[in-house]
Amino acid sequence: MTTPSAPQTVLPGTGAAGPAAGRGRRLRLILVLGALSAFGPLSLDMYLPAFPSIAADLGVRAADVQLTLTACLLGLALGQLVVGPISDSRGRRTPLLIGLGCYAAVSLACAFAPSAGVLTGLRFAQGLAGAAGIVISRAVVRDLYDGVEAARFFSLLMLVNGLAPILAPVLGSELLRFADWRAVFAVLTVIGAALLAAAALALPESLPPARRSAGGLARSVRSFGGLLRDRRFMGHALSAGAVFAAMFAYISGSSFVLQQVYGLSAQQFGLVFGGNALGLVLLGQLNARLLRDRAPGTLLRAGLVLSAAGAAGLVLAVTAGLGLWAVCASLVPVVGAVGFVMPNATALALSGQAQAGTASALLGLLQFAFGALAAPLVGLGGAGSALPMAVVIAAFAGTALLVHLCWLPRHRA
Repeated sequence: MTTPSAPQTVLPGTGAAGPAAGRGRRLRLILVLGALSAFGPLSLDMYLPAFPSIAADLGVRAADVQLTLTACLLGLALGQLVVGPISDSRGRRTPLLIGLGCYAAVSLACAFAPSAGVLTGLRFAQGLAGAAGIVISRAVVRDLYDGVEAARFFSLLMLVNGLAPILAPVLGSELLRFADWRAVFAVLTVIGAALLAAAALALPESLPPARRSAGGLARSVRSFGGLLRDRRFMGHALSAGAVFAAMFAYISGSSFVLQQVYGLSAQQFGLVFGGNALGLVLLGQLNARLLRDRAPGTLLRAGLVLSAAGAAGLVLAVTAGLGLWAVCASLVPVVGAVGFVMPNATALALSGQAQAGTASALLGLLQFAFGALAAPLVGLGGAGSALPMAVVIAAFAGTALLVHLCWLPRHRA
């Protein structure tokens, strides 16, 4: 249910100690929240170059390895559904620290998984724990900002969390030079522990007791029904979810397509994947600048059109046999458009939502549930063709644009 915006709060010390101190604390806030919101790409992208070697080492099919990706994605989705309402009633800090500690522990267990089945289960648990960073980072931004300012802040976060999909596959591919795929999860263990320390030291509570959900967890859960009936929230959430699914179809399929179909090495794949992610970061920063004189809805619509156009070009490149460079060129707008879509759709969906943790949870659930649907659809087409990935990307990108144009005829600003 859309409620009047709560008064903005300021993290302790962000405004009272002078401009320089305020800027320093804002920078620390951007760095910590950006890193926390990067749990998705950190957990999903770093081991992508290892997919072929995992399949060979564990003696399973490509689809079985992709299932470990889907399991993590489902964990990230369901974990947000649990942690979001808890953070509305109990505050942001404690659930976050518990989630980060669990993430580090489960990541270490993944490094010793003896089979694909065990790895799939552990990846689900890893996603459940990592969800705390994603959902709470969005809720903290909503605690502090609303409207255009929230959209600009989400764009700034993309400068930080956008580095994750750039660096994660590159780091993963470099690790494969010296170690097997299990080393990737050892590194994720270290990252989880480092983020736990950073959050404990640099992220104060942003939701004081007076603003917490008075009805407790039960009321927060009941509010999901109001959000599902909120046409404006759902329109933006569904558009963002479909674009995320298109992005995830690329994430889950690109390793096999670019390495096995087009012959790239693990290192070359990491560079191509990182280059696309760099485009996402750059468009995210362009979005922050354009928000100075353009409405978030206008920029959201531009991003959706760009995504759909890139997806159509990808299908054409694959079906016409135009080769690797045409495929890569088409993927650039598909991935880069996320830099326009996600900050604006997130800000518009959360605008006016008093229970930001619950709204952030449903928003994240839809995104990761759509992504979890996209991954097996790509895998069902087999690893020997780029067409399944291209078709799934195009279907979700087109759906996102149609939802925005048809579902939100009166709510585009």
